[in-house]
Amino acid sequence: MRVDRLDKTSTRPRDRRITRRRLLELGAYGALACALPRPAQAARRARERALAFYNTHTDERLHSVYWADGDYQPASLREIDHLLRDHRTGDVVAIDRNLLELLHRIQLELATREPFHVISGYRSPATNAMLRAQGGGVGRRSLHMQGKAIDIFVPGREASELRRTARALRAGGVGYYPKPGFVHVDVGRVRYW
Repeated sequence: MRVDRLDKTSTRPRDRRITRRRLLELGAYGALACALPRPAQAARRARERALAFYNTHTDERLHSVYWADGDYQPASLREIDHLLRDHRTGDVVAIDRNLLELLHRIQLELATREPFHVISGYRSPATNAMLRAQGGGVGRRSLHMQGKAIDIFVPGREASELRRTARALRAGGVGYYPKPGFVHVDVGRVRYW
């Protein structure tokens, strides 16, 4: 293939042959460009994932790197499990790792470093039954009892923005409570209320 163009400094055509060597060079540059991470891929491949929480009932704060160098960090996970415990009974369960990943995705989408303010994390069956008897709209088989749900708000952000962000991820249930100003997210089936 030959392309003739006029050189700007002369009137004679410039030779622009694409040689085999030049074609291989262009291919190598193209492959390198494809291999470079895009911003979203770079976030997924980050060496660390961290979450920050503030428990509104116990006044406890936690900033924890829960995932690093390709693996979950057991000590950090225990700290998160403790902070998200049932504050009424003191019962602690392992919080579902998918819920942590969902919270991390929400944090990235909101581009915030503010801690998630926790209204309710894990709920023991006894606490769930008590709240249900009080008529607070608590489900009989609430995912809070499995460590798969959390009720949160983010300072400086409208609950409606948090709801939109969580719904857009389509990773589980999203409940919106505008009057008290919080959002329920869980890693159950996708549904909204």
